[in-house]
Parts: sequence; C-alpha cells; structure tokens
Amino acid sequence: MPALTSIPSPPAQWASFSIGPFTLHVYALVIVLGIVFAVWWTNRRMTARGGEPWIIIDIAVPAVILGLLGARLYHVATHPADYFYEGADWWRVFAIWEGGNAIIGGLIGGAIGAYIVCRMRGIRFLSFADAVAPALLAAQAIGRIGNWFNHELFGWPTDLPWGLEIPQPNAAIPEGLPAGTLFHPTFLYEMLWNLVGIGVILVLERMFRMRWGKTVAIYFIWYGVGRMMIESIRVDYSEVILGLRSNVFGALVLALIGVVLFIVQTRRYRTDEKSIYVDDHVWSEDDDAETPAAEESPVAVTAGVNEAVTTTDKNGSDESK
Repeated sequence: MPALTSIPSPPAQWASFSIGPFTLHVYALVIVLGIVFAVWWTNRRMTARGGEPWIIIDIAVPAVILGLLGARLYHVATHPADYFYEGADWWRVFAIWEGGNAIIGGLIGGAIGAYIVCRMRGIRFLSFADAVAPALLAAQAIGRIGNWFNHELFGWPTDLPWGLEIPQPNAAIPEGLPAGTLFHPTFLYEMLWNLVGIGVILVLERMFRMRWGKTVAIYFIWYGVGRMMIESIRVDYSEVILGLRSNVFGALVLALIGVVLFIVQTRRYRTDEKSIYVDDHVWSEDDDAETPAAEESPVAVTAGVNEAVTTTDKNGSDESK
C-alpha cells in the first residue's frame, strides 16, 4: 500500500450538480445534513431529560433561520475586503453556497431564536443549550466537509504527508508560492477536534451528570480553544481585532464565556436538574390526552351554563303549576 503523500481536493466541478432546472451545491447540502442530524440527536437528548418529543422543531426553525443569517453577517463583517471593492457584485454578500458562514455568528443568531421560543414554551434556555451542545459539534464537523469541496479554509504551507492539495488559481493562496505547494488542512483539523469534543462532553456528562448550563459551557471552552489554535494557522484574509484575527478574538471571547458560565453555574446549582422545563414537570403521553376543565373553550362553558339555567327555569315552571 503506497504511503500517504498528500490529501487531494475534489475537482471544482464536484462542488455543484444539476437536477433538471435546479443547481444543488454540495456545501449547502452538507449544511442541511448537519442541521438534520443535530435536530434528531437533540430531540433524543431533550426527550431523555423530560421534554416533549420533537419540541425541538419549534425551537429549531427560528434558530436555524437566525443562525444562518448571523453566520453570514458575521463572516461578511469580518471579511469586508472580499465583498466590498470597486466592481464587486453586491449580490455575493448573500451567496452562502460559495462558502463563508461564520460559526460564531451562527451561534449568536441561533441563540437568539432559540431563547425566544424557549421562553414561550416554558423551557430553560440553558437546559436546551446543554442538550444541543454535542449535536452542535457534530453538525459543525459535518459542515467542514463542505469546505473541502469549496477549496477553502486551509492553513500555512506544509510538507507533512497529510498536506492538502489546492488547485490554482485560488484567491486565498499567498503570492509567490510555487505550484504544487501543500497546505495544512485546517478544515480537517477542526472536524477532528469537534469529534473528539463530542467524546469529551459525553464522558464528562456520564462522570459528573452536568446540567444547568455546564455542558454548553464545556462546549464553549472546547470549541473556543480549538478554534483559536486552528484559526491561527489559516492563510485566508481576515480583519484584525486587538492584534488577533477576528475569529481568533471571537473564539477567545467564547472560551472565556464558557469558563465564567461553568464557574457561576457550578456554584449556583448543586442539585440535579429535574427537567428541562421551568416548572420542573416531566412530559408524558397523558399531557396530550388530558384536557383540564380550566382549558375548556368559552363557547362550551357558556353552552353548559345556558343549559343549566334553562333546566332550572323549566323545573321552576313545572312546580308552580
């Protein structure tokens, strides 16, 4: 068996394909696959913690929409030179199939959408966040496959046997590098880091039964630290904040939030979490079968009152005869 000398990139024509009049982009399909898997797994985790089956759908719809919006806006804001220059096509700001969706922005937008629905449905937001944390890492790992097809998110030149082949021309390749230069497959590093993170979270949950937001805190720390390291060796352009690449800065903030959240929640909650719901109830099939009297429709209640009054009047009339 020949030794590995490099990792090839898929041909550019593999990045999309047509079915009839429709053009499907692999990057978009991979994102959808990651979302579907995350929703399925989060449903299992929420149900196991006393949640109503598939209540995740109510949360996922606005969370995904705002998450995709936040991911794109964050990317454009941190890479303005890629979209705003003389002769630029303004519509490319919305061309998400070309790549360029920042996970940190997606977390911000998705959290806003999820928080709103959790408040409406009486679900603790941090309990939902704990349930979705490992599923997020899985979705992110799946999504990185799309970067491979798009020939993007690679790192410094390397002569390691797993160096990534990047076809030229490619705007992200620094000028002056000879043809055939290999690059660190940073998308692959992040994929593997996320998969290991899933294992870490599941082991910690089994050992310490982490709830009350501590699981999502570990997610913030794990992903933030890994993203800082991996982002630091990427060669593509990025805005700089306080001497750091914008995504390195964002990952640092994310990790710090995770540390603070873990400390605060550990000190605040020392008992087990009974349910994901604010009132601590555990969903059962009877919840859908039973309808409390207080929830009867006003029409039914009014009809019952009128019937009782009519019966009383009739009896009264009979007695007076």
